[in-house]
Amino acid sequence: MDKAKQGRVIVIAGPSGVGKGTVIGALKALRDFRVSVSHTTRGIRPSEADGVSYHFVTREQFRALVDEGLMLETTCYQGNYYGTSRTAVEDALALGQDVVLDIEVEGARNVRRAFPDAIEFFLLPPSMEALERRLRGRNSGEDEQTIQGRLAQARVEIACAPEFDYIVVNDVAQQAAADISGCLCALACRAEERAPLAERVLAGETITL
Repeated sequence: MDKAKQGRVIVIAGPSGVGKGTVIGALKALRDFRVSVSHTTRGIRPSEADGVSYHFVTREQFRALVDEGLMLETTCYQGNYYGTSRTAVEDALALGQDVVLDIEVEGARNVRRAFPDAIEFFLLPPSMEALERRLRGRNSGEDEQTIQGRLAQARVEIACAPEFDYIVVNDVAQQAAADISGCLCALACRAEERAPLAERVLAGETITL
């Protein structure tokens, strides 16, 4: 690894059901990074595992983490609280690891304030119809009112997409992951990022990225 490499915060946001977790899974086949596992007070779904999908906690436990200053960002979505551990992110960055955060729009705004250099992606569904199919097909056991609430919230969040650095359409997860990886590669190769490498080559070093 290049000794000048620094860890980066990479935000992947988008409406519920857009496929953030699936895209992040596909991205792991292309790049090396640590995924930050968020905390949430919502109930666990049949397809999820505690500590893998989320850290599932009670509202009292969540409030205690916030009160102790241990959360980087928090947000309330559909009546449930979500948040990212500050310590987990900072520890990974200190080791030079990139950290990917799977969060909602309001959470992304909070991260933006804490890490102005964070690289933020917004995932769009190919259509609202496709998003609704995904919400209904993920075996969450949610009732019609909850699904309609998620769709209404999705419209609000999609209108916020221009706030982000990049917008990626998630029609096929592997392609969306490739698009994100390509953006990160281009960002890392900018002259302002790589200019110090030229001086090191001239000084006789061999660069290993």
